[in-house]
Amino acid sequence: MHVLHTTTADEIEFLAHHKDVATCEVTPQHLTLAAPEAYERLKGLAQMNPPIRGLEHQAGLWRGIGNGVVDGDRHRSRPAHAGGKGAALSGLAVRHAGVQTLVAVMLTHVAEGRLTLERFIDLTSAGAQRIFNIAGKGRMAVGWDADLTLVDLKARRTIRHADMATRVGWTPFDGMESKGCRCDDHSRPSGDAR
Repeated sequence: MHVLHTTTADEIEFLAHHKDVATCEVTPQHLTLAAPEAYERLKGLAQMNPPIRGLEHQAGLWRGIGNGVVDGDRHRSRPAHAGGKGAALSGLAVRHAGVQTLVAVMLTHVAEGRLTLERFIDLTSAGAQRIFNIAGKGRMAVGWDADLTLVDLKARRTIRHADMATRVGWTPFDGMESKGCRCDDHSRPSGDAR
């Protein structure tokens, strides 16, 4: 069984005792944003399912990453029209295309000592290959696909709404200084890479 969007310390504790039958993943949003601050700052844009939790649950997710309970890190992205006519759409789950900010946000956590670069690579590449047995993916090896992301660990860049290349045009991480970023982030027309 694979559990998507693990968000509570209780889930992490439960899953730690069931690694023989279950894998799980967390999102960068749940590792980075915390209630009530996220709701006060982002208002309705912080609405997502499952919801942003308090710091005690965020700490539980980080413990799960540290002790190997968490197997993957995931972004969530669906078109803005998902949910049907008249449906109440969840801000981050529906409109935020986290694939663009995943590397910058998680490399910031690496720079701040919350996880190692090796663990970040495992969460985003090797873990998915291991869980889903994806042929030729997840590591650098002869005969495997060469899917690479080049990063500059010394780079600093402020994440801005204006830099989002997605239809949604916004990010919950607006104003966050990322520490380390993809090399192609430097060429964004409105970016401020230093």
